[in-house]
Amino acid sequence: MDLGLFMMPLHPPHRSFTDVLREDGDKIVLADQLGYAEAWVGEHYTASTEPITSPLIFMASLIARTKNIKFATGVINMPNHHPAIVAGEVAMFDHLSGGRLIFGIGTGALASDFELFGSGDGKEREAKMLESIDMIQKIWASDPPYDLPGKYWTVRVRDNIVPELGVGTMAKPLQQPHPPIGLSVMSPFSSSMTTAAKRGWIPISANFIPEYSIASHWKKYAEGCEAVGRPATGADWRVARNIVVARTDEEARAIAMNPNGSLNYYFSYLWRALSIGNYTIAARPDPKMNDADVTTDMLIDKIVIHGSPKTVAEKLIAFRERVGPFGKLVLACPDWEGANDAVQRESMRLLATEVMPIVRAAAGAKAAA
Repeated sequence: MDLGLFMMPLHPPHRSFTDVLREDGDKIVLADQLGYAEAWVGEHYTASTEPITSPLIFMASLIARTKNIKFATGVINMPNHHPAIVAGEVAMFDHLSGGRLIFGIGTGALASDFELFGSGDGKEREAKMLESIDMIQKIWASDPPYDLPGKYWTVRVRDNIVPELGVGTMAKPLQQPHPPIGLSVMSPFSSSMTTAAKRGWIPISANFIPEYSIASHWKKYAEGCEAVGRPATGADWRVARNIVVARTDEEARAIAMNPNGSLNYYFSYLWRALSIGNYTIAARPDPKMNDADVTTDMLIDKIVIHGSPKTVAEKLIAFRERVGPFGKLVLACPDWEGANDAVQRESMRLLATEVMPIVRAAAGAKAAA
């Protein structure tokens, strides 16, 4: 079982853009050094708390600073971009990185971004995402002329093609037929899991959602695999979690529940953002709960996995037994300002070096049984 890293990223709004970009880059460099297999980076346009407007540009700055880690867009919000631009930029990044790219796509999740791009209707966003990715795959699979009419976009190059000059040709990625495609999933019983299964895409379940929702994702993924006649192994399924590992259970809990710690900020921000977007069902520990009864401490207690290396390993093994056989664990990375820096670095190290060997051995034993 591989270990990955996920960053929205999420930082307090008082921090400088320069500093958080530097910090987020350092996180990925450290992850590469510790053997993390991949790093997912989000895209947002209208939040100083979630400030990376282009995960591709940000990750391109880290190609030369890393050796093995794969870069994953987590995600490119497809309704906000013309598919021809996405196709060209993703293809170029794939070549620049030597094929170290996972192409994560989604419909977006930030209400202020929806307002900016005029994409408030959820069903329309999903339709635009699917039309866009279909066009992108056709661009990558063909040579000029291009004539792809759609409901939301048109991709057309017919009249200005000069083959001997290369004019009219659109870039293809290094990985063939294309980089692996990933799809983010947040809602309980989400149809996005079924879509991912049917299309052979990588599903990644969000870190801030409750356990029952993740278990529902496996059910929907299995349904999608059954519909296309292939076994549902879970090998490609990523599950993201906030995890705190320290030398003792008591120390880890103190870090997780610290009212001045980065996880307190992380979950208080998320809950407010989800409330503004009328999407609290995504994180509510019990779907029947009233929003007024949900607290930051409750979210941390229910969602964050914390403890000593032995305890966290046991919790992760039991968690996987309950929700389904995900093949990749993805650590969600919070802000590292001040004292959070040292504890989060140590947590990342302990997870990679002491927890994952136990989890991998358990997963391997179960698969062999």
